[in-house]
Amino acid sequence: MSDKKNKSNKPKKKKLRFKSWVWIVVALISLGALIYSSLHIFLWSKDNKETREQIEDLGEIKVEEIPADDKDELVNPPDASVEDDYWKYIKLPLYSVDFNELKALNSDTVAYLKVNGTTINYPVVQAEDNSYYLNRSFNKTINGAGWVFMDYRNNIKDLDANTIIYAHGRMDTTMFGSLKNIVKNNWYENTDNYVVNLSTEAENTLWQVFSVYKIKTETYYLTTNFGTDEAQQKFLDTLKGRSIYDFKTTVQAGDKILTLSTCYNDQEKVVLHAKLIKRQAR
Repeated sequence: MSDKKNKSNKPKKKKLRFKSWVWIVVALISLGALIYSSLHIFLWSKDNKETREQIEDLGEIKVEEIPADDKDELVNPPDASVEDDYWKYIKLPLYSVDFNELKALNSDTVAYLKVNGTTINYPVVQAEDNSYYLNRSFNKTINGAGWVFMDYRNNIKDLDANTIIYAHGRMDTTMFGSLKNIVKNNWYENTDNYVVNLSTEAENTLWQVFSVYKIKTETYYLTTNFGTDEAQQKFLDTLKGRSIYDFKTTVQAGDKILTLSTCYNDQEKVVLHAKLIKRQAR
């Protein structure tokens, strides 16, 4: 009888040991996930804090509003018979910034960007690739928040057909976090938001928005130059056709455009396109 009892107890002991190991494994996985999440939150908060400190420091850089002037160069005005707010927006001021101060802080600085209706009001940098500033701040220290940067293919001294600027869409709205607002009706229904200011060492420029949308990650809208007017017009028509709102802005081959791009989520980008309408030599 005792032998039978011992035999019947062995499977039970094995089951108990197996269940114990399962709970240990589950506990270790849970602990690992907790440690990982805590570390991720810590690093995210650290990056946010350092980024905000840099933004505050840059707030001491003087950004000057330049009233509209008869000497301003108007770029590719639309036909007067076409309904277009171009004539309204060219009366708006330009913005200028001291690039000597900015370049003293970071020699990679190529522009200063201000987007109406968002918190985007930053110097723009450019590296030899599109990876460097994905995880480096304006002072070039490692930071997951990255910085606002221009596509390495673009030439800031002689604007390409499509000048592209990127940044992370941070949840705290820094960098291009607030760019996500452009696909909300309280942004695109406010006509004051339809302009973008870009200042470079050579000139101060004003751009008129003609398209905003979300799209699955792709590269088509990131084309910088075109071989023919026909190819460029097809490109512009495609971008305008994607817009979730009709800005009633005329775009045609020969226009210089500005593209702002950031992640909307893990699979989609949110994009803004604007065309150059006014420039002023510095």
